[in-house]
Amino acid sequence: MKLVLATQNKGKIREIKSILSGLKIHISNLASFKKNIKLKETGKTLEENALQKAEQVYRLTKLPSLADDSGLEVVYLKGKPGVRSSRFAGEKATYLDNNLKLLKLLKNVPYQKRKAQFRCVMAFKLNENKVKTFEGKMTGCIATERKGNRGFGYDPVFYIPNLKKTFAQLSLRQKNKISHRAKALHKVKKYLQELIKE
Repeated sequence: MKLVLATQNKGKIREIKSILSGLKIHISNLASFKKNIKLKETGKTLEENALQKAEQVYRLTKLPSLADDSGLEVVYLKGKPGVRSSRFAGEKATYLDNNLKLLKLLKNVPYQKRKAQFRCVMAFKLNENKVKTFEGKMTGCIATERKGNRGFGYDPVFYIPNLKKTFAQLSLRQKNKISHRAKALHKVKKYLQELIKE
């Protein structure tokens, strides 16, 4: 089976390929087909965006596609940044811009009110008629400063209390055991294993 990842985010590609390794699947990404293609994300929810991206890539490549949309939901901010996580500090915001805006909004907010969760929705489009979504969640809280230099996005500020570390302080192997994306991807992997058997 051939599978196209509906992302050009190198961090996501690395995590997805790592978890889906071992399957008899040839994984490629958009760069193999068209350079600098900008996928539209106009959905109001993570689910809508993931489905939208999977659909666009399937139309472009005519191959099974896997799309992800992930968001950070902070309780104190009533679920924000949520679906706008990657554009939290503006349309052309960098990871650092988004991190700094979040830390500024939570400045002086006590630890017990800094609860947050990462949520990931994966959409897998097999063919014209078959599309399926998978969800994964990871709870934690927002640190008071950035820590660690691994990962991407909000990883340096997402703190896991029982590990006493942020996502950015974990190795890819450690992160792929517990993250929201890993949880969704393990469900995807199980589904793909069944498909390959058929």
